[in-house]
Amino acid sequence: MSKICQITGKKAMVGNNVSHSNRRTKRKFDVNLFTKRFYWVEQDTWINLKISARGLRTINKIGLNAAIEKAKEKGYLNM
Repeated sequence: MSKICQITGKKAMVGNNVSHSNRRTKRKFDVNLFTKRFYWVEQDTWINLKISARGLRTINKIGLNAAIEKAKEKGYLNM
């Protein structure tokens, strides 16, 4: 599975390491991802989601069912 949040769609960004002499080399900024297990009351089942910290805050704010529906309509989650 790739390093993409299943709720918000966040993925790694590309930037530069800048040394003291101002040389620039490419680097990657990874997303703060972790796997979390949720109980989905509407389906009466447990699900595992790979989410970012922002995705967890979204679930806490609007609820699991609303966050999953929003992610499905944006195409981040296919269940």
